[in-house]
Amino acid sequence: MAANNRRMSGKKGAQVGSGGKRRRGLEGKGPTPPAEMRKGHAKQRAAQARVRGAQGRPQRRTGGKASSELVVGRNPVVEALREGVPASTLYVQQFVDNDERVREALQLAAERGGINLMEAPRPELDRMTGGLNHQGLVLQVPPYEYAHPEDLADAAYDEGEDPLIVALDGVTDPRNLGAVVRSVSAFGGHGVVVPERRAAGMTAGAWKTSAGAAARTPVARATNLTRALEAYKKAGITVVGLAADGEAELGALEALDGPVVIVVGSEGKGLSRLVGETCDVRVRIPMPGGAESLNAGVAAGIVLYEAARRRA
Repeated sequence: MAANNRRMSGKKGAQVGSGGKRRRGLEGKGPTPPAEMRKGHAKQRAAQARVRGAQGRPQRRTGGKASSELVVGRNPVVEALREGVPASTLYVQQFVDNDERVREALQLAAERGGINLMEAPRPELDRMTGGLNHQGLVLQVPPYEYAHPEDLADAAYDEGEDPLIVALDGVTDPRNLGAVVRSVSAFGGHGVVVPERRAAGMTAGAWKTSAGAAARTPVARATNLTRALEAYKKAGITVVGLAADGEAELGALEALDGPVVIVVGSEGKGLSRLVGETCDVRVRIPMPGGAESLNAGVAAGIVLYEAARRRA
């Protein structure tokens, strides 16, 4: 009975030897690897999570992206394609009258490449455009990727140049923004800064007015323009505001010789109070003709020309 109990117990008896056939299993496997390299170890999981997090973070700061935009109608679509406005998809209505503008739009989209051509029924285009008169052509403009304000100064220093930047305060017309971008590009500037709210953004209209300059001149978007200007000042960049009652005259402004940010206000209201107080100096453009103010694009162009002349 006792022998039977021994057989039924969970204890193992003597093991049969392998005869040396499993000698490798008895050999040492070297030093124990670090915890981060042990499969399933908590420290390995933590290390992998850190790597995934680093890969998911952007390599540089950006000012975010705008929302996508639709250009509606035959003439606007053709003009946008002619001016090189970025586009992702051209929607063409099924059974649309194939006139000269439709053919040109299709030809321009095909020549540029990278633009998807989609045929859609009219009800679908009506829904997409909110019932606007699309005339059978709709062009989708992808979101614009804004730079970070500090990236503009960094890029200038990387090129061995003093930053020449234009900031817009309260400018809401995209055509004015496009004109300023064009002037910045023409006079060797390093970019444009716009506020995130209550300001013009890089829409299709701004792209068209820039006449292609937007493809080579970055536009940065600041969450708070005053704080962005203060950051420029801390970096040693002079902030110059344009104002009709400015204490200095453009011709006598020595700050244009070095790193500078030129702040342009709206045509009607000019600089806002906080932005005006943040500027190191406010400068006026002499106007013998007696005009009260200048268009933002014109004012920026005059100051940029003066800065480029001095730096030449």
